[in-house]
Amino acid sequence: MPIRPTKFVLAVLFSSSIAVSAALAQSPAGKEAAATPATKPSVTRTASRYQPNRFAGRAGSHYKLLWGVDSLGVKWAESGEIIRFSYRVLDADKARVLNDKSAEPSLIDPQAGVKLVVPSMEKIGQLRQSATPESGKSYWMAFSNKGRLVKRGDRVSVVIGQFRADGLVVD
Repeated sequence: MPIRPTKFVLAVLFSSSIAVSAALAQSPAGKEAAATPATKPSVTRTASRYQPNRFAGRAGSHYKLLWGVDSLGVKWAESGEIIRFSYRVLDADKARVLNDKSAEPSLIDPQAGVKLVVPSMEKIGQLRQSATPESGKSYWMAFSNKGRLVKRGDRVSVVIGQFRADGLVVD
Protein backbone atom coordinates (compact mmCIF):
# COMPACT_ATOMS: atom_id res chain seq x y z
CA MET A 1 0.00 0.00 0.00
CA PRO A 2 1.66 3.27 -1.13
CA ILE A 3 2.03 6.13 1.30
CA ARG A 4 0.11 9.16 0.24
CA PRO A 5 1.40 12.50 1.39
CA THR A 6 -1.11 14.38 3.41
CA LYS A 7 -1.43 18.09 3.85
CA PHE A 8 0.29 17.82 7.23
CA VAL A 9 3.36 16.02 5.83
CA LEU A 10 3.64 18.46 2.94
CA ALA A 11 3.42 21.41 5.33
CA VAL A 12 6.20 19.95 7.51
CA LEU A 13 8.43 19.31 4.48
CA PHE A 14 7.77 22.78 3.07
CA SER A 15 8.50 24.56 6.39
CA SER A 16 11.69 22.54 6.95
CA SER A 17 12.96 23.42 3.47
CA ILE A 18 12.35 27.10 4.24
CA ALA A 19 14.23 26.77 7.54
CA VAL A 20 17.17 25.06 5.80
CA SER A 21 17.32 27.69 3.04
CA ALA A 22 17.13 30.48 5.65
CA ALA A 23 19.99 28.90 7.60
CA LEU A 24 22.09 28.60 4.44
CA ALA A 25 21.41 32.22 3.54
CA GLN A 26 22.67 33.38 6.96
CA SER A 27 25.88 31.34 6.88
CA PRO A 28 28.90 32.77 4.99
CA ALA A 29 29.19 29.66 2.80
CA GLY A 30 25.48 29.82 1.99
CA LYS A 31 25.70 33.44 0.92
CA GLU A 32 28.46 32.64 -1.54
CA ALA A 33 26.59 29.62 -2.85
CA ALA A 34 23.28 31.49 -3.09
CA ALA A 35 24.74 34.49 -4.92
CA THR A 36 24.83 34.27 -8.66
CA PRO A 37 27.22 36.27 -10.82
CA ALA A 38 24.37 38.54 -11.87
CA THR A 39 23.37 39.32 -8.27
CA LYS A 40 26.85 39.35 -6.74
CA PRO A 41 27.84 42.94 -5.98
CA SER A 42 30.89 44.14 -7.88
CA VAL A 43 33.74 45.48 -5.81
CA THR A 44 35.35 48.57 -7.28
CA ARG A 45 38.11 50.40 -5.52
CA THR A 46 38.28 54.11 -5.85
CA ALA A 47 41.08 56.31 -4.68
CA SER A 48 40.33 57.60 -1.24
CA ARG A 49 40.63 61.29 -0.76
CA TYR A 50 42.10 60.55 2.66
CA GLN A 51 45.26 58.93 1.30
CA PRO A 52 48.35 60.83 2.40
CA ASN A 53 49.94 62.89 -0.34
CA ARG A 54 53.65 63.50 0.02
CA PHE A 55 53.45 66.96 -1.51
CA ALA A 56 50.84 69.55 -2.15
CA GLY A 57 49.92 69.97 -5.81
CA ARG A 58 52.36 72.79 -6.46
CA ALA A 59 55.34 71.16 -4.74
CA GLY A 60 54.91 67.92 -6.70
CA SER A 61 54.56 69.89 -9.92
CA HIS A 62 57.64 71.93 -9.02
CA TYR A 63 59.86 68.85 -8.75
CA LYS A 64 58.41 67.35 -11.93
CA LEU A 65 58.76 70.47 -14.06
CA LEU A 66 62.04 71.89 -12.75
CA TRP A 67 64.02 68.76 -11.85
CA GLY A 68 62.26 65.98 -13.80
CA VAL A 69 61.70 63.74 -10.75
CA ASP A 70 58.80 62.54 -8.61
CA SER A 71 58.11 59.96 -5.88
CA LEU A 72 60.62 61.55 -3.55
CA GLY A 73 60.91 59.56 -0.34
CA VAL A 74 63.07 59.41 2.77
CA LYS A 75 63.09 56.18 4.79
CA TRP A 76 64.65 55.13 8.06
CA ALA A 77 66.60 51.93 7.29
CA GLU A 78 68.98 49.48 8.99
CA SER A 79 67.59 50.18 12.48
CA GLY A 80 68.05 53.91 11.95
CA GLU A 81 71.77 53.79 11.10
CA ILE A 82 71.00 54.70 7.46
CA ILE A 83 68.55 57.20 5.98
CA ARG A 84 67.61 56.25 2.40
CA PHE A 85 66.56 58.95 -0.07
CA SER A 86 64.89 57.68 -3.25
CA TYR A 87 63.34 59.28 -6.31
CA ARG A 88 61.99 58.36 -9.74
CA VAL A 89 63.30 60.05 -12.86
CA LEU A 90 60.78 61.41 -15.37
CA ASP A 91 63.10 63.54 -17.49
CA ALA A 92 66.69 62.28 -17.67
CA ASP A 93 68.16 65.61 -18.85
CA LYS A 94 66.67 67.62 -15.99
CA ALA A 95 67.54 64.97 -13.38
CA ARG A 96 71.20 64.76 -14.41
CA VAL A 97 72.12 67.09 -11.50
CA LEU A 98 70.98 64.55 -8.91
CA ASN A 99 73.34 61.85 -10.21
CA ASP A 100 76.33 64.14 -10.70
CA LYS A 101 79.41 62.61 -9.01
CA SER A 102 80.95 66.01 -8.32
CA ALA A 103 77.90 67.22 -6.34
CA GLU A 104 78.15 66.38 -2.65
CA PRO A 105 74.69 65.31 -1.37
CA SER A 106 73.61 66.14 2.16
CA LEU A 107 70.53 65.58 4.30
CA ILE A 108 69.74 68.38 6.74
CA ASP A 109 67.53 67.92 9.81
CA PRO A 110 66.93 71.29 11.50
CA GLN A 111 65.10 69.64 14.45
CA ALA A 112 68.12 67.50 15.35
CA GLY A 113 70.58 70.16 14.18
CA VAL A 114 72.58 67.75 12.00
CA LYS A 115 73.79 67.51 8.42
CA LEU A 116 74.22 63.93 7.18
CA VAL A 117 76.49 62.93 4.30
CA VAL A 118 76.70 59.91 2.01
CA PRO A 119 79.36 57.57 3.43
CA SER A 120 82.16 56.29 1.23
CA MET A 121 83.19 52.66 1.74
CA GLU A 122 86.75 51.59 1.04
CA LYS A 123 85.99 48.84 -1.48
CA ILE A 124 82.52 49.94 -2.64
CA GLY A 125 82.73 53.69 -2.90
CA GLN A 126 79.88 56.10 -2.13
CA LEU A 127 76.51 54.61 -1.18
CA ARG A 128 74.66 56.28 -4.03
CA GLN A 129 73.85 55.71 -7.66
CA SER A 130 75.75 58.04 -9.96
CA ALA A 131 75.15 56.48 -13.39
CA THR A 132 73.54 58.56 -16.12
CA PRO A 133 69.83 58.73 -15.22
CA GLU A 134 67.22 57.08 -17.42
CA SER A 135 63.56 58.07 -17.59
CA GLY A 136 61.20 55.80 -15.67
CA LYS A 137 63.85 54.35 -13.35
CA SER A 138 64.14 54.84 -9.61
CA TYR A 139 67.38 55.87 -7.92
CA TRP A 140 68.53 56.06 -4.31
CA MET A 141 71.31 57.21 -2.02
CA ALA A 142 72.03 56.36 1.59
CA PHE A 143 73.00 58.85 4.29
CA SER A 144 74.88 57.79 7.41
CA ASN A 145 72.80 58.41 10.56
CA LYS A 146 75.40 57.42 13.15
CA GLY A 147 73.98 57.94 16.62
CA ARG A 148 70.44 57.84 15.18
CA LEU A 149 69.96 61.59 15.53
CA VAL A 150 67.43 61.76 12.68
CA LYS A 151 64.19 60.10 13.82
CA ARG A 152 61.06 58.87 12.06
CA GLY A 153 58.62 61.71 11.53
CA ASP A 154 61.30 64.41 11.28
CA ARG A 155 61.04 66.86 8.40
CA VAL A 156 64.31 67.01 6.49
CA SER A 157 65.83 68.71 3.46
CA VAL A 158 67.93 66.97 0.82
CA VAL A 159 70.49 69.11 -1.00
CA ILE A 160 72.41 67.87 -4.06
CA GLY A 161 74.21 70.66 -5.92
CA GLN A 162 71.51 73.11 -7.04
CA PHE A 163 68.71 70.65 -6.21
CA ARG A 164 66.94 71.14 -2.89
CA ALA A 165 63.90 69.25 -1.58
CA ASP A 166 62.47 70.69 1.63
CA GLY A 167 59.93 69.28 4.06
CA LEU A 168 60.42 65.57 3.31
CA VAL A 169 59.08 63.40 6.14
CA VAL A 170 61.24 60.50 7.31
CA ASP A 171 59.14 57.30 7.15
